[in-house]
Amino acid sequence: MGNMQLTLACEDYDRTRPIKDGRIKPEGIEINYLVMSVEEIFWRMMKYEEFDVSELSMGAFLTAAARGRRPFVAIPVFPSRTFRHRCIFINTASGIERVEDLRGKRMGVPEYSMTAAVWLRGLFEHEYGVAPSEIHWVQAGEEHPGRKDRVDFEMPAGVRLESRPDTTLNAMIESGEIDAMMSPRMPTCFLDGARHVRRLFPGYRQAEMEYFAKTGLFPIMHVIVIKRSIYEKDPWVAQTLYKAFCAAKDLCMRELYDTNILRVSLPWTSAEYEDTRELMTADYWPYGVEQNRRNLETLHGYLLEQGLIKQKLNLDGLFARETLEAFKI
Repeated sequence: MGNMQLTLACEDYDRTRPIKDGRIKPEGIEINYLVMSVEEIFWRMMKYEEFDVSELSMGAFLTAAARGRRPFVAIPVFPSRTFRHRCIFINTASGIERVEDLRGKRMGVPEYSMTAAVWLRGLFEHEYGVAPSEIHWVQAGEEHPGRKDRVDFEMPAGVRLESRPDTTLNAMIESGEIDAMMSPRMPTCFLDGARHVRRLFPGYRQAEMEYFAKTGLFPIMHVIVIKRSIYEKDPWVAQTLYKAFCAAKDLCMRELYDTNILRVSLPWTSAEYEDTRELMTADYWPYGVEQNRRNLETLHGYLLEQGLIKQKLNLDGLFARETLEAFKI
């Protein structure tokens, strides 16, 4: 009997690439690794459930689960996590100099419910005292008109959200129609050198390091999920995939610290790696539920506070139980 054939939709990360190129092979599984943008992956997985295994928005996964939609089982692999201070852009004519100046301003967002936006609203409220209800939200595609939220949710009372399917955040921040925007991708006008569009945190590296030092949070953005129908038929798949993703990440980290050759086209990669470990501990990109409980519970709490979910979730119950603890010899 041959190996099980599974299609995995995931971005091309250094920490998952050993699975993509075959250096790490899940036992008993043949992986067809499809590389595409996360926006396409999320849309196709949330709307059509096209892939056997997939990277998925952590916020969308939790929001869908809270509404009773549970076609997927997660494994505690988090291929994307990042600080988001760097993702806030302002039009300089708005007079915005700090987070507190966002009160009463028009702020663009690609999707109100997207994970990055949930984390940033939590940051605004808990670190700067600015509640979501104090900002006028404007939803539009970053670069293409007509973008919509991937998951259904009810807007919380007192929060203003204006939908603009006719235009883009890039166009509105450049023209000054919105005062600010949050976007995982840098807007084209910023990349093209528009002098009146800049980051709210020009020194975002220092701001993000201080945030981590204060909170201990390294925000989780995405998670790996398996179709529930596959998991229920062959539950062994979850642990096998989890082990493979862990092995791929371990290999990636060893290569980052390889001083024999420069695998990454930056001269001081090893110094950057050492600095990161000193600040964030040796295992700064942990997999596993328990190792990430604070991050998961914080995101879950923000979803509750922001009204995107109405009830507490049993977080452990959303992950394959086989991945919650490891065997020991």
